[in-house]
Amino acid sequence: MFSLTSNDQLRIRVLIKTGTSAREINRAHCLNMREKGRTVIEIGESLELTPRTVIDICSVYQERGLDAALEDEPRSGRPQEIDARVTSHLVATVCSDPPEGFDRWTLELLKERMIQDKVVESISVGSIWLILKEHDLKPWQQKMWCVPHLNEEYIERMEKVLDVYELPLNSEVPVVCVDEKPVVLHADARASTPMADGQPKRVDYEYRRNGTANVFCGVEPKAGVYFNKVTPTRSGAEFALFLADIAAHYSDAQKIILVMDNLSTHKEKSLTDFFGEASGKKLWSRFCVVHTPKHASWLNQAEIAIGMYQRQCIGGTRIPDLQDLTKKTAFWNRAVNSKKAVIAWQFTKLDAREKLDYG
Repeated sequence: MFSLTSNDQLRIRVLIKTGTSAREINRAHCLNMREKGRTVIEIGESLELTPRTVIDICSVYQERGLDAALEDEPRSGRPQEIDARVTSHLVATVCSDPPEGFDRWTLELLKERMIQDKVVESISVGSIWLILKEHDLKPWQQKMWCVPHLNEEYIERMEKVLDVYELPLNSEVPVVCVDEKPVVLHADARASTPMADGQPKRVDYEYRRNGTANVFCGVEPKAGVYFNKVTPTRSGAEFALFLADIAAHYSDAQKIILVMDNLSTHKEKSLTDFFGEASGKKLWSRFCVVHTPKHASWLNQAEIAIGMYQRQCIGGTRIPDLQDLTKKTAFWNRAVNSKKAVIAWQFTKLDAREKLDYG
């Protein structure tokens, strides 16, 4: 039976809460969930890992300890380079039609195409999976929407967003990125067994599904300021209240640049319907809205903040109801804002023109 030492349990809990490497945090979650009795299939589905990867991580821990399980195997020769050129080519490839005879792209097919196109000499399926996860691309799912090629509207919106990201930090004109995240609520079917000496906390396999919730996520990337607000749904009224919260935080700002997608509720009408015509228009005038291109979530830095929130706050734990999610989110907001964890965005307009080969 798989088990962690008491010291390793403590190290993993600390790493999950304060770690900075997404891969190490993901592997720590894997070990933590296996310790709690979760199956390989459950862990794989929760963390989006293959069952083979889950087994390998746990086997390495048992054979060589925690440090080895959290780190990559050493590679011989020149280190693999995964730069913006490789990433952009992979994203463009996965958004195109798969090879004849295949319903969708697989990780192996993407690996073959990247090598065939001479983008890289070699690349692991794990590296490909991490890039796809970072950009929220899931080619194995049927409901994936993506722009297969660049058009004028896409380029215009993309460059406008990238111009905004190059603006210097300015308290009078802050740049805030906004998006939403659905969260499925699960409650334990039976009471868990508390941790005791030499015995980890036990959680029953069965659970009750308690519906879903929404989390509005906002971030001022260059200042390391995070806004996460839990709501029952993502209605226009709730969006209006979320923008009111942001406006109140930047009460002294001349203008707030707001980067977000073009969802139907992301409109002035949501504010005027909820606050009334005059108040809604006045609140909307506080913002300068910049919309990302359609199907380009990778351009919204709120996606990076959502990834942090998912790993560090939600993780693999079961959250039974809206109240518990709200409490956990409030604690996470305070903790992450105290650290002022800035997002170092590197992809510029010049990079886009060079790597995506236009203009």
